[in-house]
Amino acid sequence: MDGAWRGLGVSRRRTTMAALALLVSIAARPAAAEDCPGHPNALGTSRTLVVDPREHPRIGTMQYPETLPLADHEVVLTFDDGPLPRNSNKILDILAAECVKATFFTIGKMARYSPEGVRRLLAEGQTIGTHTQDHPLTMNHMPTERAREEIEDGIASVTAALGDHADALAPFFRIPGLLRADNVEQYAAEHGIQIWSADFLADDWRHISSQRVYDLAISRLEAKGKGILLLHDIQARTVAALPRILEALKARGYHIVHVVPATEDRPATPTEPQQWLMHPSPDAIVQWPQVPKFVYARLDSLPAPARSDFDATAWSPVHEASLLSQTWPEPPQLAAENATVSLATPAQGVFEIEGGLDVALHGAALSRRTHRSASAAPAGTPKRLSRREFRRLRVAHAGHPPRGTANAPKPKTPGAPTAHRTPVKRMVQVRKRSV
Repeated sequence: MDGAWRGLGVSRRRTTMAALALLVSIAARPAAAEDCPGHPNALGTSRTLVVDPREHPRIGTMQYPETLPLADHEVVLTFDDGPLPRNSNKILDILAAECVKATFFTIGKMARYSPEGVRRLLAEGQTIGTHTQDHPLTMNHMPTERAREEIEDGIASVTAALGDHADALAPFFRIPGLLRADNVEQYAAEHGIQIWSADFLADDWRHISSQRVYDLAISRLEAKGKGILLLHDIQARTVAALPRILEALKARGYHIVHVVPATEDRPATPTEPQQWLMHPSPDAIVQWPQVPKFVYARLDSLPAPARSDFDATAWSPVHEASLLSQTWPEPPQLAAENATVSLATPAQGVFEIEGGLDVALHGAALSRRTHRSASAAPAGTPKRLSRREFRRLRVAHAGHPPRGTANAPKPKTPGAPTAHRTPVKRMVQVRKRSV
């Protein structure tokens, strides 16, 4: 970390071992309510979180995927743009009355105008970060060289205000207006500087009332459940709203977390990757173990049981041979006479039609004509036959073809008289062939 800061061109002064140990103890020791003299009901600081900027170079869900690894109902207070003695000192008085530690992102010019304000932050154990030299609202499209000057000059001004305790400056940086840019983020990451965004705001830089600042801070915190709150210690409306904000945090069960950078003597707080997410995905949360997949054995690996396996006489402690020595019943055998069933062969006369083929054809034709006549007539109304149809039906029933069908074969009925309307037969003399 020291090499990164030397790369910025900032002269570092060595501190005595006693002073360094004092600063570490002030920054690392949580300030609980019972450690707040004269304020037994103070909110206090629940714990100190040590982070490594190189492992997590950008935090704050307003712009980045990660945020600080906070538990539910834990809050980190941050203040921008100071120090301005008129209001910044009042902010520090309010925090001191509640023994609350926060992170301050100071502007380089403000540190030059009020170096005593920076030294008071150090004396009260607050974390000190930087916020550029001049607070430009153009860093989202600023050339890299110009952005580098803003960052380095801001660090140099705050370091000068700290004097012999320059090592107390944390490598935490917040872009003015949260106007992020890739070149700024890349430069900060290369030099071990952690960029802080925020998880929610209170809009206290706007021309709104202190009541509105309070309402926004609490409502947005309640919506998130935890996170980094961005405030401004130079605003009078923030001074008026801060006591009520701290009172509400205590009443609603929130806890203040103090954040400090990791050093060689102060390792980072052990965390898991999912803790750096505001709302971890379901895959990152511990779930019930999944049901294991069973491996089924091959069917041919299971031998078929033998009949002797079911004989209980060999292993049963009860010596009842008459009951336990029973074997499985044999399957019944079919009788030989039932194996082949013979069916009677139908006689040829079953398939013969009385009257011959001509009678069958005439009957089929009559059935078709009757069916067509019945289907064409309305339901329930008998069809009236014409004289010609009636004559044809009568002739058909008598075994004679209707008139006009000269080519139809004439049925031969032995002994029946010849009708006078039948056509004259042609006599053909057939010569008997000798065999």
